Amino acid sequence: MGMHTPMSGMHTPMGMHTPMSGMATPMGMATPMGMHTPMGMRTPMGMHTPMGMRTPGMRTPGMRTPGYGTPGTPHTPGSHGHGSLNDLGEARSTVMAVKLDKIMDSVTGQTVMDPKGYLTDLNALQVQSDADISDIKKARTLLKSVITSNPKHGPGWIAAARLEEVAGKVQSARQLIAQGCKHCPNNEDVWLEAARLEKPQSAKAVVAKAVKSLPHSVRLWIDAANREQDAQAKARVLRKALEFIPNSVRLWKEAVSLEDEVEARVMLSRAVECVPHSVEMWLALAKLSSYKEAQRVLNEARKHIPTSPVIWVTAAKLEETQGNEKMVELILTRAIDSLAANGVTPDRDMWLKQAEEAEKTGFIKTCQAIVKVTIKVGVDEDVKGMKQNWVQDADAAVNRNSIEVARAIYNNAVMHLKNKKGLWLRLAELETKYGTSESLDNVLQRAVTYCPHAEILWLMAAKQKWLRGDVASARRILAEAFSHSKESEAIHLAAVKLESENNEIQRSRLLLARARQQCNTPKVWMQSVQLEREQGLFQQALHLCEEGLKEHPAYAKMWMIGG
Repeated sequence: MGMHTPMSGMHTPMGMHTPMSGMATPMGMATPMGMHTPMGMRTPMGMHTPMGMRTPGMRTPGMRTPGYGTPGTPHTPGSHGHGSLNDLGEARSTVMAVKLDKIMDSVTGQTVMDPKGYLTDLNALQVQSDADISDIKKARTLLKSVITSNPKHGPGWIAAARLEEVAGKVQSARQLIAQGCKHCPNNEDVWLEAARLEKPQSAKAVVAKAVKSLPHSVRLWIDAANREQDAQAKARVLRKALEFIPNSVRLWKEAVSLEDEVEARVMLSRAVECVPHSVEMWLALAKLSSYKEAQRVLNEARKHIPTSPVIWVTAAKLEETQGNEKMVELILTRAIDSLAANGVTPDRDMWLKQAEEAEKTGFIKTCQAIVKVTIKVGVDEDVKGMKQNWVQDADAAVNRNSIEVARAIYNNAVMHLKNKKGLWLRLAELETKYGTSESLDNVLQRAVTYCPHAEILWLMAAKQKWLRGDVASARRILAEAFSHSKESEAIHLAAVKLESENNEIQRSRLLLARARQQCNTPKVWMQSVQLEREQGLFQQALHLCEEGLKEHPAYAKMWMIGG
């Protein structure tokens, strides 16, 4: 009854076909067990025949059917892999839904679907694993218990919404955070999160509800202002915010920054009344005022904030702009006394920072005055410690490219420690690198005045004159150096070199003769011999060599020259 025979092309009594490729019976119905052989034919009991057909009750050795075991290896359909395949199918469906949600909707409200390339975009997306999806489910369950057990806990609602956002379910995130706003109407973080998750056209409405619920939240008003595209609309929002929070410095700063100079000055006049302890407001108002008005503003600021050194520094800068250099130092001197009277602990680093800032903004006199009036603030009492502190501060200033600060430190340091040769040398080195020839001459002139026995300072001063071609000044300096250091070999030899370089041979002979009498060192005798030798006067050179060996018989170079 309707079974297929192994031969092709024959008909059974019921008129069913028996092709080798396994065509269906009439009505498209399967054979009793519904099992397929390799050739597509079906037998009643599912037993294998040599050609892959099945006969009742026994297996025959033959070919293997698709998906089934070989003879002797029983195989039950559905016994392997169906559970894992079902799980994989569900996971793929979930991932596809997540990706499509991301494509159809986003936090910014912009459609990101490309009608031509969306399938390519989907293929490029990184598919989450089953473990990732399982973790999201666990986190969702945990956060659900948090917001259920404690619905007034704002961070719980925010975390739950962000979890849904990460999972790609933005709409679910919006619904969750909307519930959070109902349960936590006084939590500004929840409102801000709700506004962030909403589309731009809906976010303004959320922020409007937020400021009605929390009219004294500066962050909400700032967020509302930032969502306005038009400057005038933003200014209106900030002015409205100031009606509710007139003591917010941040709101005043935002509002003033949107106005022109005239309106800004009017607003700042009101701001210093509402927030009189804000240094920034006072300084901004003084900056927009005329000289006389700025003086009045800064005087008022000092009364309201007597502990702020910045106001005093600003007053000094104001005087410098008017050319009142004497007032600059006077104001800063008063600042030190006033701050000490109001219990402000002197802070050397803060003052040096103010000096560096003044230098960078072009207020050189203010910079110098700050260093001068605070030169002893925060330094050791002993001379060694004082010098060390000043050198360290000057080196640090040079490293920060604050040359004027370093120069001011050294100039004031040498006035307190006038006989310290090391400080003068450092100042001279600074002027050599960053100063002018005139400033270096000035430093060296002062240096030799206070350290007359420091021969290196004399030599540096003479060399600077010589390098610029002023031989007369160099001679004068060396002559003055002789009066302080008659026995200095270096000064005598420098004078000899100066004359010999300028072809003043007779002057060189006289200087060497005096040097042999006053300091009588081997090097002086050797230079005397060399001078005569260079002039071709070998007899005189030999005579000086013999005299030198009598004075310094152990000087080896003299013996070699004589030989």
